[in-house]
Amino acid sequence: MYQKPDQNSWTGRIDSLDDPRSFRFHQFVKCTDINHMNKNENAFGIIGFECDEGVKRNKGRLGAAKAPNKIKKMLAPLPYNLGESKTIDVANVVCGNEDLEQHQKELGSYVTALLQQSKTPIILGGGHETLYAHYLGVRNAIGVDASLGIINIDAHFDLRHDDISSSGTMFHQIMNQDDKAGYLCLGVQPFSNTRTLFKTADELGCTYILEENIDTNNLEDTFDTIDTFSKNHDHIMLTLDMDSIASSAAPGVSAPSPLGLDPKMVRVLLRYIVSQNNITSFDISEVNPLLDENGKTVRLAAHLVADTLVNFHKGTVGG
Repeated sequence: MYQKPDQNSWTGRIDSLDDPRSFRFHQFVKCTDINHMNKNENAFGIIGFECDEGVKRNKGRLGAAKAPNKIKKMLAPLPYNLGESKTIDVANVVCGNEDLEQHQKELGSYVTALLQQSKTPIILGGGHETLYAHYLGVRNAIGVDASLGIINIDAHFDLRHDDISSSGTMFHQIMNQDDKAGYLCLGVQPFSNTRTLFKTADELGCTYILEENIDTNNLEDTFDTIDTFSKNHDHIMLTLDMDSIASSAAPGVSAPSPLGLDPKMVRVLLRYIVSQNNITSFDISEVNPLLDENGKTVRLAAHLVADTLVNFHKGTVGG
């Protein structure tokens, strides 16, 4: 179900009404019906996915559906350091029943619309099933012949093969149906994945770096892997699962990672990946406000979104 954006979600402190350098997100972000966007205007397009049906099917802890609006509210008062780049809030897709697949197709259609109208999709999940909807939208926009690389910052491969789709099956679905897709996973945790999943990743030709190996040689190896992966694909899409981050900094997730990545390391990875000139879009998933501690995870998610926007294509929106 498409829920039109609400400008009342974007409120906060006002330091100036005249000087854009003093503006905050809520003063820049404009709520725009996705059917009435300015087709010729490059902008970031924020869209939420109020869904954790995939988490439910994956037997995880529910609450991620509450995240999109919470992240927007936390993002609203932050300084808008994006220069002249425009940002619009186009919608939330609300998964109001158990028909996950239909809602993924719906969100995918909006991601396609954003890309086709010179917008850079910024998707606020939701459970990590958000990624499959994100993929559907990008694949439809770029066509079936283009190669598509997916970079996932995650403790989990999400490569399980089950009878029904969930927040743990997306990459298995993609890799088995799309011979033009590639998968790079950063931050994989040995105790978050069975040996069968590591075998599956190898059999499907996935590239991955363990959490403990991310900063080898001061990130030189990791950056080289990202560069090679990006160069081997026509387009790159990026997804961040917040359970990749150490639970001390991100307790509000379905599956906390006590030995996860440091938030500053995730920020470094995000900055490097979105500076690639073939990046199409970004989603952030698995923030669970119902399990959070004093808004710690929501706040971190908002800061990571804001920082990622600043560094997207090194400040060039629309690609």
